[in-house]
Amino acid sequence: MTGRERILCLLHGGTPDHPGLMPITMMFAAGRIGAKYGRYALDHSVLVEAQLRTAQEYGFDHVSAITETREAPDCGAPLCLFDDQPYALREEQSLLADKSVFAHLPMPDPHTATHMLDRLLGIEQLSIRAGADRIVEGWVEGPCGAAADLRGINRLMLDFHDDPAFVRDLFEFVLELAIAFGQAQVKAGADLIGIGDPAASLVGPRLYDEFVWPFQKRLVDSLHAAGAFVRLHICGNTRRTLARMGRLGCDIVDIDSMVSLADARTAVGPRQILLGGIDPVRILQDGSPEDVMRAVEACHIQAGPRYIVGGGCEIPSLTPHANMLALAACASSRSVPWLTSLFGSEH
Repeated sequence: MTGRERILCLLHGGTPDHPGLMPITMMFAAGRIGAKYGRYALDHSVLVEAQLRTAQEYGFDHVSAITETREAPDCGAPLCLFDDQPYALREEQSLLADKSVFAHLPMPDPHTATHMLDRLLGIEQLSIRAGADRIVEGWVEGPCGAAADLRGINRLMLDFHDDPAFVRDLFEFVLELAIAFGQAQVKAGADLIGIGDPAASLVGPRLYDEFVWPFQKRLVDSLHAAGAFVRLHICGNTRRTLARMGRLGCDIVDIDSMVSLADARTAVGPRQILLGGIDPVRILQDGSPEDVMRAVEACHIQAGPRYIVGGGCEIPSLTPHANMLALAACASSRSVPWLTSLFGSEH
């Protein structure tokens, strides 16, 4: 099977020849071609070359256009740029620090706005150069994360209690933008759209149910209607909202390393595809190849065959080459006993 065939087989309910491999690589990928991350994050031509090299080198089943938010800067949020680390949005300079600005905030067009257009161009190239063999992944910001990017994370957390009407209006705005941006990425060639909503791990079950889940659900449904598969990525401890996340209908749900995959499997049921669970720093960056192999084995045993190998979050830039080779070998080896028990000897 090609990587594309493998993931599509899993997405359609089948059993592939071996587990899928879809780690998030951003700074790590830039490093594989000797590029500074500042260029990778803002120039699709650098991102494309880095993703292609990394996927080929380690046998990934996908290539991805993920970076930090493209939506917020195209709405006018000021960026703090760095040469070789992710750009940042400063809380004190939040675009909507003054809520009255929101009333006059124009909706950017993904096809013409600088940062979103750059991602579309990257997806077009990834689709042309890798789409026959690998899944092409686009990315949008989820409602909670996108709202936090514009308002500031601390202000947003207070707004849930102090001004819920404003939160809903802001969520409507970022949802409309995410749908338009996601649809544009599908038309550009993305098979799968990741929804990154890290701020959602900071709210409890009540606020998640009342505010976040309904908007995430509308986004998931809209992306499905556009013809995309959907991957949900919420960093952090999502243990108290796992069952709710499982009811969103996402094709893939990422699990951070602070949540056990056994708990996740119990919460979301046997059919949900889970991805990740491996500690990106303690195991992938600082551990040994043997540590990596043991971690992958534990994840597979807990999650079962409907699991894709990856870190709990982004692969750190300093992750050793040997550890990434071990991660890849664990996903594809046909001689590992626990893989045989999950996928069958014929694979």
